[in-house]
Amino acid sequence: MELGTAFMPTTVEELAGNRPDFVYVFGDAYVDHPSFGVAIITRVLEKHGFTCAVLAQPEYRSAEDFKRFGRPRLGFLVSAGNIDSMVAHYTAAKKRRSEDFYSPGCQAGLRPDRATIVYCNRIREAYGDVPILIGGLEASLRRFAHYDYWDNKVRRSILVDSRADILMYGMGERAIVRLAELLNKGVPVRKICDVRGTAYLAKAGDPVHFPVAEGYRHLPENENVLPGYDYDTLKTDKEAYADAFRVQYFANDAIHGKAIVEYYNDRMLVVNPPQPPLEREELDAVYDLPYTRTYHPMYEPMGGVPAITEVRFSITHNRGCFGGCNFCALAFHQGRAVRSRSIDSVVREAELLTTLPDFKGYIHDIGGPTANFRHPACDKQLKDGVCAGKRCLAPKPCANLKADHSEYIRLLKAVEKLPGIKKVFIRSGIRFDYLLADPNDAFFKKLVKDHVSGQLKVAPEHCSSNVLACMGKPDVSVYDRFRAKYTRLNEEMGMNQFLVPYLMSSHPGSTMDDAALLAVYTKRIGLAPEQVQDFYPTPGTASTVMYYTGLDPFTGQQVYTATDYREKQLQRALLQWRKPENRRMIYEAMKYCSEIGQEYLKELLGQAPGQSRHAAGKSKPGGQAGTNTPKKGTKTDRSPSKNTGRSETKNAGKNTDRNNGRNKTTAFKNNKENGTRSAHRRGKGRS
Repeated sequence: MELGTAFMPTTVEELAGNRPDFVYVFGDAYVDHPSFGVAIITRVLEKHGFTCAVLAQPEYRSAEDFKRFGRPRLGFLVSAGNIDSMVAHYTAAKKRRSEDFYSPGCQAGLRPDRATIVYCNRIREAYGDVPILIGGLEASLRRFAHYDYWDNKVRRSILVDSRADILMYGMGERAIVRLAELLNKGVPVRKICDVRGTAYLAKAGDPVHFPVAEGYRHLPENENVLPGYDYDTLKTDKEAYADAFRVQYFANDAIHGKAIVEYYNDRMLVVNPPQPPLEREELDAVYDLPYTRTYHPMYEPMGGVPAITEVRFSITHNRGCFGGCNFCALAFHQGRAVRSRSIDSVVREAELLTTLPDFKGYIHDIGGPTANFRHPACDKQLKDGVCAGKRCLAPKPCANLKADHSEYIRLLKAVEKLPGIKKVFIRSGIRFDYLLADPNDAFFKKLVKDHVSGQLKVAPEHCSSNVLACMGKPDVSVYDRFRAKYTRLNEEMGMNQFLVPYLMSSHPGSTMDDAALLAVYTKRIGLAPEQVQDFYPTPGTASTVMYYTGLDPFTGQQVYTATDYREKQLQRALLQWRKPENRRMIYEAMKYCSEIGQEYLKELLGQAPGQSRHAAGKSKPGGQAGTNTPKKGTKTDRSPSKNTGRSETKNAGKNTDRNNGRNKTTAFKNNKENGTRSAHRRGKGRS
């Protein structure tokens, strides 16, 4: 593994008169690091003999900038960047962000909304029928008809709206090489229909070419092709939309996956089954490529590209995630089949990092989508694929699960031995239920002793059994066991390290009672969350389907969803109940809770059962209540002793679930319909 010295051409002068095979257009600043999709795809193409010019954040208001390199020999590659352009631009409250960490100097506004569509339309203006291949996260998660939170409607497949020729989804190394080879042989782009991990448009009724290992075979819509819904049905029938997502989710497997067809008037979208995940040797080869591992020097006068900061001294050792969180798009993008790099490959990258001039001896992370996954969840997945209709970890670990951290321990020890390495941290997500499933405590002990930088971030997300079931997460009792053991290990080792649990408000399934339960749970365990993540409906997740349809796509059961802006504000305020400015909102939330929810909030405010609002207000107006309140500025869970009210919380959760289960309509919606929400109307639009 060597450090690269040359970037891909960004100007006509750097091409030295040569015509590039591809022009890669994308919405981020140009960073040549393996954490950025543009770097991997261009380096993989370079390795296979193809040339690329990069057009980063072009001026999109006209077609002129898209003519910078002329017409490429084989076609244009288009991506919105590392994240969806709408997520890059807007918060969960649909407010415009003031910063863009993937742009030079954090400058916002350098890419358009729905960047993939805009870029493709500008290319069509410039060059007409030139081949256009789209990919990246935005295209991948919008490959089917999808609910769009920002428009609040079901939009067509991004392949239809962008007028591109082929869509690549998932991790695209194999697909892009195959497409490049076919285009190089002179195959017309509109006749390329047998590449796994791609989608294309055809006339309705045309035969579907199902990709198989030996090439492809001509098949009608039979057992290898799943005929889907037409778009007119999907945009109006929520039950059909939820069912379509269920089919798409479980078909996203390289072994048993099938082609899926979706209809748009006289055309049909064909989404081929996914590419097999890269095996260990192939992943090693991708990370061995000569990346310069930094942003292009043209951004230096603008302050560089902030997104490189978190990954510059971090190492990705795996791909895929069998965690199955419903609010996460990983299963729909990278897939649930985990693969990892060899220990030797990771060590080579660590050695390379020690040669960088600004390296201080600290590896910030050796992780990935989930840091402590190194291999498939079970041996069965290698032969039969990931189980359709089943989860590996929730609500309980599968009996076939192989929870084994031994290879990960060997990897970490190998990196720690390198000259120049002072410390190796693990900062990407640890799946604590998988950690507890390992009968050997060796990794847990090593994690606490060697790899925590004062704070360990974990994601229990909630404490309500009902909400956790909607999230696809284990019961809170699992987190409580982890928290207690983490505390005990820290005490045994003489360490003073904290937990930083991620919590989410307003996820589908969360009523005001559930929000109240979570708030009182944080008080009981001594947690003062400064930052709370509001649920953000983004394409490609089961939770977004629940938000839009009110249905669990896997069970068909109804799910309560907080869609009212004021209700979401109140649920968030309950989690940050220690802030004096939120006290009035806690009283407001009480009106929309059941009796048990009101009791939770009284406990939160330090009131005795049955105490009135006015009596409480006389004692400490706007103050903070509770003997477990941490010092000002505390952001972490100090994991107090075993006497944390765990059993009380668990029982309270069961009572809440019984109340939630009575019907989907809560007091909040009832009051809204009865016109009693003047206070809410006054607050509409405020943060």
